[in-house]
Amino acid sequence: MTQGISIKEISVFSPLTACLVISEDDGWHLKGFWVKYDATGYGPVFEDQPVETIYPEESPEAKITMSCRARANPPATYQWRLNSQNIDLDGDNHYTLVGGDLVISNPIKNKHVGNYSCVATNDYGTVVSREAGVQFGYLDFFSSEEREAVHVKEGQGAVLLCAPPPHYPHELSFRWILNEFPIFITLDKRRFVSQTTGNLYISKVDSSDSGNYSCFVSSASIAKSVFSKFIPLVPLAERPIRKYPADIKVKFPDTYALVGQNVTIECFALGNPIPQIRWKKTNGELPSNHDVSMAGAHLHLYNVQYEDEGTYECEALNSKGKDWHRARVFVEAFPEWTESINSTEKDISSDYTMSCVASGKPKPHVQWLKNSYAYDKRDLRFSGLTFKDSGMYQCIAENRHGVIYANAELRVIACAPTFEHNPVKWRILGAKNGRVVIECKPKAAPKPSFSWSKGTELLFNSTRVLIWEDGSLEILNVTEADEGRYTCFAENNRGKANSTGSLSITEATKITLAPSNADVKVGESTHMQCAASHDSTLDITFVWTLDAHKGGARKHRNTQLKHSGRYTCTAQTPVDNVTASANLVVRGPPGSPGGVRVEEIRDKSVHLIWSRGTDNHSPISKYTIQCRDSFSQEDWRDATTSPPDVEGNAETATVVDLFPWTEYEFRVIATNTLGTGDPSSPSPKVTTLEAGNLSTLISYSVYLQPVQPQYYYGRNFGYIVAFKPRDGYEWRKVTVADPEAKHYVHKDSSILASTEFEVKVKAFNSKGEGPYSLMAVIYSAQDVPSKAPTSVGARALSATEAIVWWLPVTQHTVEGYQVRYWRKAEDSETSSQRVVVSSRENQTRLDNMRPDSHYLIEVKAYNAAGYGPPSQHLQIYTKKAPPSRPPKIISKKLKGTSVNIAWEHVEPLANESTIDGYKVLYRQASKSTGMLFTTGKRYIDLPMHKDGDYIVEVRAYSEGGDGAVAQVRISGKTSIKYQHNTFTKMYEDPFRGRN
Repeated sequence: MTQGISIKEISVFSPLTACLVISEDDGWHLKGFWVKYDATGYGPVFEDQPVETIYPEESPEAKITMSCRARANPPATYQWRLNSQNIDLDGDNHYTLVGGDLVISNPIKNKHVGNYSCVATNDYGTVVSREAGVQFGYLDFFSSEEREAVHVKEGQGAVLLCAPPPHYPHELSFRWILNEFPIFITLDKRRFVSQTTGNLYISKVDSSDSGNYSCFVSSASIAKSVFSKFIPLVPLAERPIRKYPADIKVKFPDTYALVGQNVTIECFALGNPIPQIRWKKTNGELPSNHDVSMAGAHLHLYNVQYEDEGTYECEALNSKGKDWHRARVFVEAFPEWTESINSTEKDISSDYTMSCVASGKPKPHVQWLKNSYAYDKRDLRFSGLTFKDSGMYQCIAENRHGVIYANAELRVIACAPTFEHNPVKWRILGAKNGRVVIECKPKAAPKPSFSWSKGTELLFNSTRVLIWEDGSLEILNVTEADEGRYTCFAENNRGKANSTGSLSITEATKITLAPSNADVKVGESTHMQCAASHDSTLDITFVWTLDAHKGGARKHRNTQLKHSGRYTCTAQTPVDNVTASANLVVRGPPGSPGGVRVEEIRDKSVHLIWSRGTDNHSPISKYTIQCRDSFSQEDWRDATTSPPDVEGNAETATVVDLFPWTEYEFRVIATNTLGTGDPSSPSPKVTTLEAGNLSTLISYSVYLQPVQPQYYYGRNFGYIVAFKPRDGYEWRKVTVADPEAKHYVHKDSSILASTEFEVKVKAFNSKGEGPYSLMAVIYSAQDVPSKAPTSVGARALSATEAIVWWLPVTQHTVEGYQVRYWRKAEDSETSSQRVVVSSRENQTRLDNMRPDSHYLIEVKAYNAAGYGPPSQHLQIYTKKAPPSRPPKIISKKLKGTSVNIAWEHVEPLANESTIDGYKVLYRQASKSTGMLFTTGKRYIDLPMHKDGDYIVEVRAYSEGGDGAVAQVRISGKTSIKYQHNTFTKMYEDPFRGRN
């Protein structure tokens, strides 16, 4: 029968087998012919691709290597293209293929310059690498002609032209030599070297500038430097030296920056006196991530974002006049996938759509390749897949800033059903009156139709029997009559198959002793019981859970509040399980209240707000408010409230009888019939206002350290307080008769805010007066700030962090700023989070935010008198959460003195940020810090250490932050062990906080 037989179709459907549909010349077909086949293969996946290469024309190594390596089974073969044309590797002795790498020997400029791409092919298809250019780098020598001397009057500006020689690439660095190498001139506010033109600018020449100057040019790409002939600079004495206004000579052009890049723009002016350089953004504040250097001549913008785009202005000014220059900074972006493709298997004749969507600025153009050939479509929509649709697909997104590739393999499969690797379970057990599901999961493509029989009886859907869409058979309320042999039949247009199993019915498991509810006080004992009957042929186990978590105990001595909850006893056999539950209530004193905040601060009272703590199953009957001031840090005392008794349903209270102009903090304690709970955390410290009307009455306080009673040495003990303005001559004295007094407040409406006073104190009794204390300097009280911070801006840094900035309030009495932030829809303003910074700061970081949330932000200035008015509310949105799943490490390879670690791409969930790349921490097992690498690849080569254990941690990172971690342990050179952890010990990340 072998004569005349030809293979018509082959399609892989499992790791070990393939189904062949074959035909003879006379046209009859054989179905179900099987052949063993290694179907573990897959199409090429690039692990290394060519990169942009600059070959120095003077390189001693007369070759260029373009890298290419693809993971594939069977192994890939490689072809290279130059400017989209296949390279004839056999017909050109300059080219050699080493593995997948292309080696260009004795490269020739006019022949080998261009864009190279690598093509990898195996039985499953073809993929094309990204293109990478080869250019020849050079830096010629300066002309040997003599340079003319520059004569300039002292006090005037000078410009020495560099005129660099021909070169490639365009990026050069410039310095200037004075008289002889290696004496480089020092740059300051008077002298500046443009890194765009190389010219040297001296804003005001003096006699010390006399000498011979030479322009020193370096090209980092080809590691070469050259310098020009000397240019003599001759300052000419001029008396008197004439002054002239600022004149900008270095003017930055319109500049294009990519999101995430750092950008530097230049501005420098000539003038006498030496001009100052100031920067501003005409359509808003300078970005928070900016820096100014070179005495103002360089403006650096770090990690540029779209909102940094705009018109920037450089202003140069001196006492004679000013000059300004404006130009735009445009922010664009490299292509980035927002929707991409993944390798998949699909049944023949099914429908399927491949979609790729890329973001970027300008908007990227997306094109498709199948097995390296172009498709001119936006989406690939397949209606009725055929074997011809199998292959390697690539979508390519490109704008003027770059190109990105996404690769996937589509495998179309077709085969008659087979139960060879997943037969129906041969023995199925079901509990009497219970529910049984018999699975039927053959390998088949396209999806087969299913039918079932019991013995010779064909089964149909009914109220008790149901054949699921996936082929499983469900039987409800089973009895002994349902015992027997059940057969699943699967059929598609490629063939049919069946598989049989036997169903046996056992006695159902029943709870015979269920646990009972219990109600105890903290410290009492309790006991819960559980028993069940079951089929004697089966094993039974009991599992207790507390609130659906395993590990809950059923017997407690000395019960604690944490033992409260719903306890469930589960009696389970291999066939069925039953449960019974009971509640355990443990009652105790209340928990501590939370979120104590102080509002409505007055001279002798404040208003407190707090959040209820847990009542621990016994209603809160009352709250106690405690306070302490700055003179008794360890001495909490019960505060006086209005009304005197704070009921258990309250969440606010007014504290009265406080001292004016005194710093306090407060805490709240809850009480119920079972006792008094722990106190809350202390509130933020606040200072009560000075007595009287703030607008008309200014006061100051003198704080005393009371003398202990054993030192009174007599009756009628008290204090004499003497004080005078710092620049005054006459001391004013007052008597404080209370020997336990801790401070004295003097009120006088004529005293101006923040007036400086000298104060001294002495004690007296009925026998006379003691000596004065050392003199102290204090200040009279101040009013609250009257202005709100302006130009408040903010930007989300990650899913949980943001940065906020503002223009400082110019009033000199401001001591600091309070920033409040809360979620617009989910939080109340009273539950906002707060950050306090000193008056020296005009920005701060906000943390502990929720991912993908809409926040409101406000800023207030404050001083010892209280808070000023708030800024307008600012709205921002935090980033989506970082990836919650760790990378899956798929391979490790020892390569001589290095180890290669590879992992699968992490696909973010719908509520997670897009992956930007991967961070790899390489550390000793005994340490938490080490070397940190970032990469856009899915593998990394690390140096192999000879001894000791090392840990490699891999995590995806995104704009929302760092994701979960996967770990590999490396033990010397002998073994590598895997650990996949969603949570692991955090490492010290040098990149944390840089945005």
